[in-house]
Amino acid sequence: MPSFASDVKNELSRTDTERECCQTAELAALLRMGASMVTDGELGLGLRFEAASAAVARRVIRLLRTMDAAIETSVAMERTPQLRRRTYIVNIAAGEAVTPLLTRLGFLEAGTLRAGTDMELIRKKCCRAAYLRGAFLGGGSVNRPEASCHLEITAKSATMGRALHTLLRRLHFPVGLTDRRDTYVVYLKEGDAVMDFLALIGAEEAAEEIEVARNLKEVRAQVNRLVNVETANLQRAVDAAAGQLAAIERLAAAGRLVSLSEDLRETAEMRRAHPEITMAELAALCHISKSGMSHRLRKICTLAEEV
Repeated sequence: MPSFASDVKNELSRTDTERECCQTAELAALLRMGASMVTDGELGLGLRFEAASAAVARRVIRLLRTMDAAIETSVAMERTPQLRRRTYIVNIAAGEAVTPLLTRLGFLEAGTLRAGTDMELIRKKCCRAAYLRGAFLGGGSVNRPEASCHLEITAKSATMGRALHTLLRRLHFPVGLTDRRDTYVVYLKEGDAVMDFLALIGAEEAAEEIEVARNLKEVRAQVNRLVNVETANLQRAVDAAAGQLAAIERLAAAGRLVSLSEDLRETAEMRRAHPEITMAELAALCHISKSGMSHRLRKICTLAEEV
């Protein structure tokens, strides 16, 4: 059964990105998350991109071809039987077209590998959303809607982890950053933040699914609270009625029941005849207020304690 994160990535992979600046930002983030450079002698630089999702691999190829039709790509799949895991590998052949592409993406500057961040690519609001979409496609995961809300993006470098953390903070997300086994994890835990993030990067269906699941959980919790309150009230009523019946029987056994006032005797007879009803219902049968009935029953219990 596909994970919810896989479903989200499949949805994002179908997102239309028409603006060239957004295509550049998304592809840069994707390659930052899952690509490594390779060299092939005189041919120069190439790239190897790894993804756990076929949809993400297709997305990379689509963006590459949109940006430069001369880029040569091939796809392979590797299996890890023990972990039941598939890895999809997009190989970008070394050639003359790769260096201009890497320069355009900000990976190279004057032919030298650039280790900085991609701030130049994300000055526009639309590009920031595209960049975060690429980062999530390359290394993101999110819990199923039925579980507690948790979304994270795992980066391979501290530089990328800090860049994502900074970007999300500037967008006013309550984001955290931690390191985990030589990786750097940016995470969101609040339900509203997770939904806002998914909507921002284009996964609106997933955001709606989480919202529906949250609303359903809230309704269930409210129903459970009401049931628990009602059960507790019913238990208190049963316990109170049992105590009142015990007091009445004690008075009857001592021969004191016949000597009670007419009002108290009527109350005792009604309670014996209707042990299961509430005090409010008992008061209605005796045509008095609930507070009046409460006073009578307390008086009966007090007299029984004196026996």
